[in-house]
Amino acid sequence: MSDILATAGWAGSSATPLAGDASSRRYTRLSRGGETAILMEDPEGDVALFARLARHLIGIGLSAPRILAEDAGNGHLLIEDLGDGLIVRLSTDAESEKRLYLTATDALIALHRHAAPEGLPIATPERLANMVDLAFDFYAPGTPGKSETIASFQALLDLHAQPTDVMILRDFHAENILDLPERSGAARAGLLDFQDALQGHRAYDLVSLIEDARRDVSPETARACISHYLGATGLDPAQFHASLAVLGAQRNLRIMGIFARLAATRGKPHYIDLIPRTWAHLQADLEHAALAPLRPLLARLPAPDETHLTKLRAQCPTP
Repeated sequence: MSDILATAGWAGSSATPLAGDASSRRYTRLSRGGETAILMEDPEGDVALFARLARHLIGIGLSAPRILAEDAGNGHLLIEDLGDGLIVRLSTDAESEKRLYLTATDALIALHRHAAPEGLPIATPERLANMVDLAFDFYAPGTPGKSETIASFQALLDLHAQPTDVMILRDFHAENILDLPERSGAARAGLLDFQDALQGHRAYDLVSLIEDARRDVSPETARACISHYLGATGLDPAQFHASLAVLGAQRNLRIMGIFARLAATRGKPHYIDLIPRTWAHLQADLEHAALAPLRPLLARLPAPDETHLTKLRAQCPTP
């Protein structure tokens, strides 16, 4: 680590650890004089890809952190410090939430005016459908119907969410988006988490934004974001709503499995507390007519009542 800091002129700076996320990444805020930067350490990930995608986003006028120094071999990046103004903290009332979420939607509108960077994996129906296996493996192991559910999802994604030529960031939600009031338009939304990006369908990140596992988004804000996106892009509303529902169901079912896995394998039981909200999003998605084939299959899954959540917490390894 000392090499990248010395090369970039940050040796001897003071360091303050920042809160991490569900991944193996670690973040440290460095300070020297009146300047700050962020050291990102990702021993399991591809920091060179993060750097390439950050430069792409900046190049199309969006606000990703500038890359100040790079040591891909050791999984280290020194990046621009965009501050602490996460919209999850700033959405304190209906007015601020709507304003911040519409700015985040502006970022998606701007992102989708450009083709995805070359070489991104494609979010094919098969790829996305297979991702829901985690719900059967970790949230409800032993529940029948995994293969049938995957097949049904693939058919629905084939019909309603074929990948287009845009970049999807995948973890586009309030804890990964900053408000940058000194910037304007789509650039006011600071983008932090995009190293798992794919080439996929335009609805994916929007449903990630409005069906947030970590906080309740008001129905009024969700409707405003969808309406704003449709008004800017001219997409067919009925088709887009079907895409939102299918991709939302896929994402929420997968997230339930991820949260259960994080508790069982990484000792992070607090993610279990987020499952009921994710389940509620899934149930809302299933109300769309396009998802009728999935309803009897997913009806086999246990609801996240306290009995089931206690069972999931019990699988968490103790120190």
